Order: sequence, then C-alpha cells, then structure tokens
Amino acid sequence: MDAAIKAKVESWLAGNFDADTKAYITDALANNPDDLVEGFYKNLEFGTGGLRGVMGIGTNRMNKYTVGMATQGYANYLKQSFGEGISVAIAHDSRNNSRFFAETVANVMGANGIKVYLFESLRPTPELSFAIRHLGCKGGVVCTASHNPKEYNGYKAYWEDGAQLVPPHDKNVITEVDKILSVDDVKWTGGEANITLIGEELDAAYTEMVKSLSIYPDACERQHDLKIVYTSIHGSGIQLVPRVLKRFGFTNVTVVEEQATPDGNFPTVHSPNPEEKDAMSIGLDKAKQIDADILLGTDPDADRVGIGIKDTDGNWVLMNGNQTAVLAFNYMIEARKAKGIAQPNDMVIKTIVTTDMIDRIAEQSGVACYDVLTGFKYISEMIREKTGKENYIVGGEESYGLMIGDQIRDKDAVSAVALLCEMAAYEKDKGRSLFEKLVDLYVQYGCYQEHLISITKKGMNGQKEIAEMMESYRNNPPAQLGGVAVAQLLDYQLQQGTNLPAGDTFPIALTKSNVLQFVLADGSKVSARPSGTEPKIKFYFSVNAPLDNAANYKTVQAGLMARIEAIIKDMNL
Repeated sequence: MDAAIKAKVESWLAGNFDADTKAYITDALANNPDDLVEGFYKNLEFGTGGLRGVMGIGTNRMNKYTVGMATQGYANYLKQSFGEGISVAIAHDSRNNSRFFAETVANVMGANGIKVYLFESLRPTPELSFAIRHLGCKGGVVCTASHNPKEYNGYKAYWEDGAQLVPPHDKNVITEVDKILSVDDVKWTGGEANITLIGEELDAAYTEMVKSLSIYPDACERQHDLKIVYTSIHGSGIQLVPRVLKRFGFTNVTVVEEQATPDGNFPTVHSPNPEEKDAMSIGLDKAKQIDADILLGTDPDADRVGIGIKDTDGNWVLMNGNQTAVLAFNYMIEARKAKGIAQPNDMVIKTIVTTDMIDRIAEQSGVACYDVLTGFKYISEMIREKTGKENYIVGGEESYGLMIGDQIRDKDAVSAVALLCEMAAYEKDKGRSLFEKLVDLYVQYGCYQEHLISITKKGMNGQKEIAEMMESYRNNPPAQLGGVAVAQLLDYQLQQGTNLPAGDTFPIALTKSNVLQFVLADGSKVSARPSGTEPKIKFYFSVNAPLDNAANYKTVQAGLMARIEAIIKDMNL
C-alpha cells in the first residue's frame, strides 16, 4: 500500500465514521491490506452524470459518506443557482442499499433547507424525471446503477427540466462536490421536517401522461387480447408497467413471476440487463410456452427496454436496440402522418452511435433528424434548443433507450413498453407482425445490421489500458477494415473530422467527447467509445446493403454479419 492510499485509510480511522466502518478497516489492515487498495486508491468521481461504483468502504466506493459528500456539493450548487425555497425529488430502484442511499440524500438535502419529495418506495427512473417537472422542482436524484451487476450502485443528478445535468451545470456541480473535503463538511441531520413522502398521486399523473402518448388507442382496443409477456428482471418496472398496459386497454398480460419480486441480488440473472440474452431467457421461455405475440423486459430502474418477437418462421428473436429504435421512430413518424396529427416542424433525435437507418427514414419522411452525443441528457439539451421552433416526437439510442414525447427528459422504458405493444397491435390489426414490418422497412430503406462489442478493463490499470487503446486508434487509424478503405476519421474529442488518405480536416459541431468513428468507403461505420458508467470500452459496428425483397432478408443479413466479422478480425478484437 503506497503512502497516499495509507494516508486516506488512516484519515477514515481518525475521522467521524461509524464503528462498523472503522472495524472493517482495522481488520483489513491487519489481515488483508490489499482489500483496501481498490477502495481507497482514488476518490469515486462525481462525473457529468453523478456517481456510479461498487458498494463498499472507501473513497472509491458507493457508501453513506461518498453519497453524502456528493449531495452536499450538489445542494450547495442548487442554492447558489436558485436561492432559498427550492425543492427536489428523490427516487430509487430495487438495488441493495438504494433505499438507504435515497434516504441519505433526502436527509442531507433537508438539512440544507431544501424541500424534499421522496418517493415512498422504489420507482422507475423516468417517473423521477416526470416528478421534477410535475412538482416544479429545481433538481432531483435517483439512486440506481441502471443495468450494472449487483455489486454496483449509483446516483444520477437531475436539473429543473427533468434532464440529467449538462454544461455548464454538470461541471459546476462537480466543482462544488470537489470542495467537500471531509464528512464534517456535510449537514447530515436536522431537516427531517422538510421531507414529504410521495407515491400514488404521482403514479396516477405519470400513467395518464403515458396514456396521452397513444396514437392509435382504437388499435389497442381491437387487439386488447394481444398476448404480452413482461419481465421486470427484479426491478422497479413492476410498479408501473402492468398498470400502464392495463390503462392502454391490454387485457392479456403475463408477468414473469420468477422475476417479478424486486431484489437487488437479481437471483435469476448474472446481470439485470435486457441487452443480454441471459436476462431475457426466462421471459423468452414463458413467451414460447404461451405462444405470445410480444415479450418485453426492463432493467432495474426501468429506463431500458428489451423486446422479443417471432420471425416469419415462428422462431423467437430478440431485437437489438437499433432495431427497436427503428420500429419506434418509424411508428411515431408514420402513424402520426396516417392519423393526420403530424406537424411540419416535427423532429426526432438520436445519438451518433445509433443506426443511420433512422436518418434515412426521417429524411424520406420529411422529418428533421438530429444526431447528438451518447446520453439522453444531450437529447434533452437539443429539445431545449429547439423549443418553440421544432416539435420533438421521439428520441433514442442503441443501448435500448427510448424517450417518447417531451413530458419527461430521460429514457423511459415504461412508456416504451406501452408504445411497443401498441405498435404490435397496430400491425396485428393489419394482419402482420412487428418482424414483418421491420423487414418491410429494410426493403424500403436498405438493410442495416449493427453489432456491439464491450471489453471490460477493471481496476487501477483498466482506465489506463482503455486510454491507451483509444490513443492508438486516434494516432494510427487503420487504412482499411474488412477489405474496404477507411474514408474518414471522426474524432469527437478533437472536434475534428479527417478525410483519409488526403488528410484535409473539417470541424465537428458537437461538445467534446472521447469518441472515434471510422467511416468506410462503402458507408459502413465503426465507433469506439469508453463507457461513461462502466469500466468498459465499447465498439459499435454498422453495415448496410440493399434488400430487394423480404424473401432475401436472411441471406442479406448473413452477408452483413460476415462483413462485420471481417472488420472485427482486422481490428484484433
């Protein structure tokens, strides 16, 4: 243990920390000091979205003290920005310690003279975003680590518009948090009278908001017995998804009981992430057993949605996030036009690593489509910029997130589940499935195939290894991938694009972000991006080809996957 780490450890032994914390540190020092290194080698960073980390003891862990210090800094900035008489909303998911962390946040906020609306029990993250706007709060916090494994927890901070923090507030909050150097700087108690519990009233208001998003309620009525299977994967979605589906008029909803009880240990899955087949497998078995029309799953804080549907041969397939987004974006554009409610200034927003097929759909439909950096806070920021000039209808990203309508400002799996079921009812009304609709879109706009590889690099050396990988790609971009020349390098960190091999450059008009994209001569795209919430580097692959008719879909898809595999091989991934 080096001197800096040892000094931090000793400061906790000498400071105002509880007896159990000190006993753990004392025991570890005597018997296994290496256990303390990961917990103390750095401070858990309050990033632009808040905190996320492994729960435990130490400055680099999620615990009462790191949460309290972060909250004190955030409270200070809220008061600097808005003065006195302000309020915040606080929610949490089903993770271990989430309720404890939420109550810690509430106590610190209350002790700082801020009125607190604390949800009485677990709730989906999107309801927190809705509550901030509905109650006129100036900020909010949800305690969750989203889809991370069970040892993690986190803390997402929100602003008065219901969106996560964006510039300049994100950096300003970080500055204030960094000023809190000791647990003695935190106001822990004394404001309990400022805390009000909330629940049913917000649930009802949120449910009615989601119902207002329905475009074809008559299709839901006609197809009310659509066979729906839903799994909350031990998360907070169980609080509202069945209720919202009932409000949409669906009467044949099967909840996966094995995963219906909120449980931070997530006993039936390795990781509670609907992006992973393992997390959806029990639901998939149930869907096969009852011959369902559609399967849906949400992550612990119910902001991500996974979907399963049957292909033309009757085999169940799990859609990736890009395919789900294509279906949702197209429905919001197409159905609004068919219903006669489309506006000439309608717009949609997606992230730079989400399929370009959405751009093609929007372009041919005469709808503006904007690309932003990864994260729904950037989608929300774009909505703010366009308010009064353009009409936002849907936004999304490839990582299983959708935001339908502008009454909340974060990804919302609850409304996504409802609208995806409405889409299935809308297509069933026409005698076809969502899968057939997707393939029809491929025929119309071109067949797009995406793939994601995530490489985990944990511990002290993990961040360094990821940084070295990014610098290697930045300084030595490949000349070709999969036998196709790389035509452009887009460097969002430098805010600069380069035409290869000529070397001439052009500006990228987005906020700096550590993302690289290689655009190939045939229109394929490869993106590299370190995760902002996990010790991972992610590689996104997108290729496309014409599809002349639906019968050839599987053949064309196989060819596209072969192209992706060739690119992956050239990148040594």
